[in-house]
Amino acid sequence: MVSTLRWQAWSAAALMALSTSAMGAGKITEADSSQFAKFKHQYGSWQQTAESKEVVDALEEDPMLVVLWAGYGFAKDYNKARGHHYTITDLRATLRTGAPSGPDDGPMPMACWSCKSPDVPRYIDANGEDAYFKGKWARGGDEITNEIGCGNCHDNNARLRLSVPFAERAMDSIGMSWDKASKSDRQSMVCGQCHVEYYFTTDKKFVKFPWDNGTSTEDMEKYYDALQFSDWTHGLSKAPMLKAQHPGFETSLTGPHGRNDVSCTDCHMPRVTNEEGRKFTDHNVGNPFDRFEFTCARCHDQSKEDLEAVVANYKEMVKDAKLKAEKQLVHAHFEAKAAWDAGATEAEMAEALTAIRHAQWRWDMAIASHGIHAHNPAEALRLLATSLERSADARAALARVLAKHGQTDPVALPDISTKAAAQVAVGLDEPAMQKAKDAFLETTVPQWDKSYQEKYGTDQQ
Repeated sequence: MVSTLRWQAWSAAALMALSTSAMGAGKITEADSSQFAKFKHQYGSWQQTAESKEVVDALEEDPMLVVLWAGYGFAKDYNKARGHHYTITDLRATLRTGAPSGPDDGPMPMACWSCKSPDVPRYIDANGEDAYFKGKWARGGDEITNEIGCGNCHDNNARLRLSVPFAERAMDSIGMSWDKASKSDRQSMVCGQCHVEYYFTTDKKFVKFPWDNGTSTEDMEKYYDALQFSDWTHGLSKAPMLKAQHPGFETSLTGPHGRNDVSCTDCHMPRVTNEEGRKFTDHNVGNPFDRFEFTCARCHDQSKEDLEAVVANYKEMVKDAKLKAEKQLVHAHFEAKAAWDAGATEAEMAEALTAIRHAQWRWDMAIASHGIHAHNPAEALRLLATSLERSADARAALARVLAKHGQTDPVALPDISTKAAAQVAVGLDEPAMQKAKDAFLETTVPQWDKSYQEKYGTDQQ
């Protein structure tokens, strides 16, 4: 279900709030993408993102992920990304956001909406960042209803822009000022508002990109370590963990395309020619091979089949390294739990837990970066190799701790052969969570949509 925002429905109060907004220099963001329908080819191709209907359960495909994220929301539910059309639908439906019964309930903060909707910059325009980030995720249920669309990347005159101030600050911090950026850089920066690593600050739960030291995996690792920041404490090993989001922007910067000034849109939103012979930017963001003549073929002289074979080979190499890294991490988490159970002290565990943290961070930076096998396969393989090295450090340290406490036999793993078995092993009750979520979707979500409609005079499409 998609809600739409009618420009003329803005209240006098909202317009007054604009004058004091941190981003109030200009109109309030148009969150209803249908208001851009006069750009018929761009708008029509954006609507095609709805064709990405298939839901693929990544935890079913790889149950080891449940163990790696034990104690964190991703162990409950993690589906592969679909088209932009489904950002709100999928965020409401995921078990990670819980089944809140009121605006102050639930596991997630307001910041969880930040990359999902043009209603986010609309709300910030009208009320400021402090007001937007305040409180729990459920507080935004009747304010954030439009899926990712035109207003996330364009102003109301359809000019390209950065729509949220936290992304603008981050780009400035690495010397990518919008005013001085090239056209190619601007195109990638717009994608980099969302397809990046970010975290929620511990004080106000603001979104921040951890780029103060730079954008490499090691730079961000040092940044987080200096802050003593962790996204969660692992449910088995008790390690202070980091969860990478989707750092496609950072990993692409140092890949062959990034080094050669190829923008994200060159590959994923190319300029194409329609049946009338007119050119437009294809907004059905997807696989470059689907539009080969307008993407890869502009630079490569290999055939589509040859290039697909190269990318498929890289993908297989990355997958193989990924699974090897995961197996070592799974063992390390259960071995750490065994060490705690045997009576290990925090001082004895410190070295191993730091190694687990670093190993999983590097693994996650490789696998959470969608398409890294195409964007930067060398970096993916490097990160996964260093993950294996740090896992080896962790397991060696844990072996010493276990031996000190009289445990010399190998630590046996429980059954984690399926998603359901792995969730039981880490103490999750998925059926109960799903029952609560179903009730939330049936009762609370319709109330959110009704409230949005009453406040902003929307039609349901």
